[in-house]
Amino acid sequence: MKVIKAVYNFLVGDMVILIGVVIAIILLALINTVGALSPLRGTGEAIILIAAVLISLTVTLVREVWG
Repeated sequence: MKVIKAVYNFLVGDMVILIGVVIAIILLALINTVGALSPLRGTGEAIILIAAVLISLTVTLVREVWG
């Protein structure tokens, strides 16, 4: 169990980052599979990915500073 926790802390470091990136990946998968979301392909995907990662990192940073 210690090895798994050490690998998790090395790769992710925080559960908020992991959840944020997983949500971003799910959104991007939905955009690629649902036909109604096809106008968001291309530039929209890039903007969503960048925004999701920045939001999750900002939330983590704010939580570290204030908590």
